[in-house]
Amino acid sequence: MKKLLLSALLLLCVSAFAQKQYTLQSPNGKITVTVSEDEICEMNSEQSEYWLYYSIKHEETAVLDKSAIFMQIDNGKTLGISSKPSIITAKTQSVNQTVKAPFYKRAEIQDQYNELTLSFKGNYKVIFRAYNEGIAYRFQTDFKKPFKVIREFVEFKFDEDYTAWVPYVNARKGDGNFIEQQFYNSFENTYTVTPLSKMEYDRLAFLPLLIELKDGKKAVITEADLEDYPGMYLRNSLPSKVLHAYHAGYPKTREQGGHNNLQWIVKERENYIAKVEGKRSFPWRIITISENDKELADNDLVYLLASPNRIGDVSWIQPGKVAWDWWNWWNLYGVDFAAGINNETYKYFIDFASQYGIEYVILDEGWAVNKQADLFQVIPEINLPELVKYGAERNVGLVLWAGYAAMDKDMEHVCQHYSEMGIKGFKVDFMDGDDQMIVDFYYRMAKTAAKYHLFIDFHGAYKPTGLNRTYPNVLNHEGVYGMEQERWDSKSDFVTNEVTIPFIRMLAGPMDYTQGAMRNAGKYSFTAIYTEPMSQGTRCRQLAEYVIYESPFNMLCDSPSNYIREDECTRFIASVPTTWDETIVLDGKVGEYIVIARRKDFRWYIGAITNWEERNIELDLSVLPNFGAKSGRIFRDGINANRAARDYVAEQIQVMGNKVKFHLAEGGGAVMVF
Repeated sequence: MKKLLLSALLLLCVSAFAQKQYTLQSPNGKITVTVSEDEICEMNSEQSEYWLYYSIKHEETAVLDKSAIFMQIDNGKTLGISSKPSIITAKTQSVNQTVKAPFYKRAEIQDQYNELTLSFKGNYKVIFRAYNEGIAYRFQTDFKKPFKVIREFVEFKFDEDYTAWVPYVNARKGDGNFIEQQFYNSFENTYTVTPLSKMEYDRLAFLPLLIELKDGKKAVITEADLEDYPGMYLRNSLPSKVLHAYHAGYPKTREQGGHNNLQWIVKERENYIAKVEGKRSFPWRIITISENDKELADNDLVYLLASPNRIGDVSWIQPGKVAWDWWNWWNLYGVDFAAGINNETYKYFIDFASQYGIEYVILDEGWAVNKQADLFQVIPEINLPELVKYGAERNVGLVLWAGYAAMDKDMEHVCQHYSEMGIKGFKVDFMDGDDQMIVDFYYRMAKTAAKYHLFIDFHGAYKPTGLNRTYPNVLNHEGVYGMEQERWDSKSDFVTNEVTIPFIRMLAGPMDYTQGAMRNAGKYSFTAIYTEPMSQGTRCRQLAEYVIYESPFNMLCDSPSNYIREDECTRFIASVPTTWDETIVLDGKVGEYIVIARRKDFRWYIGAITNWEERNIELDLSVLPNFGAKSGRIFRDGINANRAARDYVAEQIQVMGNKVKFHLAEGGGAVMVF
């Protein structure tokens, strides 16, 4: 097999005689994926090969043109390319079942799909699934010996130069290979809206990534069940309508360093991306398809395509809200002690949490001795056993922040020690990559934490790929340009970002956006202040985001002193659930606005936020099952919210003929409870 490079594809021509095609349709018949093994002849050569291709249509709308897929491995073979036709069997099945989903946006999910399994000579398979919400495929091998994956070729070829919403890797050029440098990143950026052909050729994009199709339809590319394998990036390396996948090479050498010596920095990579067992399934490559924007914000494919629960009993896992120290710079006022990283400050946080029924307090970076990467070295100002006991007496659990390298060095002992102390979970930070070694860390971390009844919130993290289904003690992920950035970023448009991420990033799973600011500013009054941060947009926007954003472990970012001063808003935030029995997206448009209804037990919560355009919203609540309320309570933007962003009104709202109306200010929001 000759060396397979992207440039080689430009020398290929398709034979006039395609081999047999296999088709698979979604249960509702709207989506069709066509798979074929086509004869390819290289120019100026009599030699030919057979390549595996697939294409997708939604009714009469082209989603993907014929796109090649293959996997080059270290024994000289390439899965998906052969000298002769190599498909030996094609089997189909239909599945329709219900999946229980603890700590998710709905208690149960209908898992309905049609599946095509193509078995190839050489003991491997390619499996396609067609859901009503999109298409997914994966490779599966049944080899006797371990092997290395040199390269996985994943192609997304479009028929027109569509507009894409691109989350570029946020990396600066330095010495060496710029593409390789980008594999070290925190998966945090806003979206660049651009035609495919004008994507920056030297920049990688992380997932999920959105493509605007014809007829108002959209596709989102992402992946699921990412285990023991590197994550996928996308790149348009030529001015074209085609995206190709890139994966980080397996680390050859790495050293401890980075932020406060808490990271593993790769110094050199191997010429392969993964070394794997011979019998295994590879990650699902997903193309979700929506007929309208609101469907994007209510897609379950990543969760459904993940491996099922591996820890069994989940009754010990308690999602909830957490009072957070870092964003507000430990700022307290009206107290008789010096605020900071010390026992007095955290006892105040615990008292605040207990007063409002907030389940947790987190000790973020600073409780362990700086730059030692040793989670057993606690600073003298902190007495953890005393704080654990103080919190337990007030029904407040403690969560600890931990750097990646510090946790990785002694994971078993750290988890055992702090579990026995009474700590409830860890926020693990600064992985800043998704090569195979880092992905493996996520699974080891989740498994070890579950062993000791600890939950996990991953920061400095790649997007969710369904790990929260496989290990339900993984309650949250960052992987989003979150509100913490407002401490230092005065230039970004956070309001537009906040009405974009529900349709793209949140499609992959829960996200730790860390909302809840009580200092709020309009478009022209906002400024980033590191020690006294504020948020863009109105107060009611902050309240609504507790309903809009999926976050089983949900932060209150501001100071207890500010929350106590704003008692009415704080009591509302404390009352909002963090997991849901039912979710229905009522309306929305990417980058403009979104309205989501969520039910917990017998209460419906409805949140709405807009971009910098004020708008009037009218909702028909008859679409909500068993909805019969005649009135509810609303927090809405006040008449002066465009001038003073903290202006709000809390009042009763009447349901007239199953309809409600309300107004959103510029950068505004509203939230209702029925």
